[in-house]
Amino acid sequence: MDIKIKEKAQKWLDSNIDEESRKAINSMLQSDKEDELVDAFYKDLEFGTGGLRGVMGVGSNRINKYTVGMATQGLANYLLQTYPNEPISVAIAHDSRNNSRYFAEVTADVFSANGIKVYFFDDLRPTPELSFAIRTLGCQSGVVLTASHNPKEYNGYKAYWNDGGQLIAPHDKNVIQEVGKIEGINAVKFDKDESKIQVIGKDIDDQYLEMLKGLSLSPEAIARQKDLKIVFTPIHGTAIKLVPPALEKLGFTNVHIVEEQAKPDGNFPTVVYPNPEESEALDIALKQAQEIDADILMGTDPDADRVGIAVKNPQGDFQLLNGNQTGSMLIHYLLKMWKEKNKLNGTQFVAKTIVTTDLIENIAQHFNVKCYDTLTGFKFIAALIREKEGAEEFIGGGEESYGYLFGDKVRDKDAVASCVMIAEMAAYVKDQGMSLFDFLQDTYLQFGLYREQLHSLTKKGKSGLEEIQKMMRELRSNPPQSIGGEKVVKIIDYQEGKEKDMLSGDVKPIEFPESNVLQFFTEGGSKISARPSGTEPKIKFYFSIKGELSTKEEYDQKVKQLDDKITAIIQEMGI
Repeated sequence: MDIKIKEKAQKWLDSNIDEESRKAINSMLQSDKEDELVDAFYKDLEFGTGGLRGVMGVGSNRINKYTVGMATQGLANYLLQTYPNEPISVAIAHDSRNNSRYFAEVTADVFSANGIKVYFFDDLRPTPELSFAIRTLGCQSGVVLTASHNPKEYNGYKAYWNDGGQLIAPHDKNVIQEVGKIEGINAVKFDKDESKIQVIGKDIDDQYLEMLKGLSLSPEAIARQKDLKIVFTPIHGTAIKLVPPALEKLGFTNVHIVEEQAKPDGNFPTVVYPNPEESEALDIALKQAQEIDADILMGTDPDADRVGIAVKNPQGDFQLLNGNQTGSMLIHYLLKMWKEKNKLNGTQFVAKTIVTTDLIENIAQHFNVKCYDTLTGFKFIAALIREKEGAEEFIGGGEESYGYLFGDKVRDKDAVASCVMIAEMAAYVKDQGMSLFDFLQDTYLQFGLYREQLHSLTKKGKSGLEEIQKMMRELRSNPPQSIGGEKVVKIIDYQEGKEKDMLSGDVKPIEFPESNVLQFFTEGGSKISARPSGTEPKIKFYFSIKGELSTKEEYDQKVKQLDDKITAIIQEMGI
């Protein structure tokens, strides 16, 4: 074992930690739990695309009071340096996960002990409301304690800047540097100053709900279709706080909440993963939707920044849609309505991430609206909105991982707003005599048929990290010349910052921040992306295959052809 791992464990033992943590570390040191000790201490948790996230437990590579405390102390130090001689305030929220409230209290304690004013939510709240609160209250920063859609063993810490967006360069790296400067656990100020902590709640809720109502584009359709039959599940998470009142505020009167999953519970007892991307997480809701013949089913993750939906197909069966399909329909609906209301004047834009379907770009081009690509992670879309503020107007955007945003009052993906907009879209198309499935097919007919699939490989621990790094090195040094029988015509390497034309051999720089992502483009319009996750021990492969659709009648056949093609490519690549 690396001696540095034992030294780090000993340093923790020599610090002012609680007795339970002390016993756990001694147990790992004195027994045959070498793998457990290595995983707990081989590295320090770092901010990725979603902040600080990891398995709860003892150690520098775990989420616990001390890693949360050190992260907060580092952020506090950075804030004090950035805003010298100025009043500083932060907002803090948490989700329904085990220990989230406790970690939120630790975070509040450390900020207050450093003389920073804390606005502390009285109970669990959706992540997007934390972003809204930062902007509404004029805070310099904020934190939400959540691990989003990860399994119950995880928790996390998302840090935000004064625009309500998650930390990006240079702030993220600077905070990490400040955390690294902390000499140890004893350097963290854990003794809270009660006078610096102000509880917030209903007032922010009311302002947030009023903002959501202002996003509505089809109030007349909602009025006519107010009895739209909606099934909603928060999957034991925070969305129960705001989605039902938000739908009611817009005028929907026929909302059915999945009672088995309505109560916030960090053990997520009815699901394996509290992730609406997983069909299993929506099984109970699907059964209820089928029983009552619902118009739309919606399910959100624990911190309410992602939403999955199911709609009825022509056979009357409920079909889950993926994030690319839902995102494409939302952009189509938004731009259609903005055009009908004569709100498009050439200064608007939509945004998506580089691994999200190019169908969104096709839709935007049709409406003469700019479509910008960003790196994966919604913080980059937030940064784009900030960059364009005052010059261009953000309509909406999203990413394939079930996260969407509308308007600029929130600067993170917002499942509460998404539920509102999806329900409105369903009401609008029903008012036109269509279903959402009809609208999806119309989108494909008009702008091109795309099929996407995410294939993830989980590689846990230190050895898994090394294996993922090796896979990326091999893809760079020996890239595929053809994929799925189609010649690779272009490769973009976001880590090296270059785009290579495989036909001419020309190489040109790209204007993106450095990121460990590779993309391969084929002559037939397919796009395959490889990217190690920033929040989970995974390497992710994103497949996007383009086809053509001439009639609705051939939809199933064309979809199967494209799905079979993706399956063949996965086998061909040996992943």
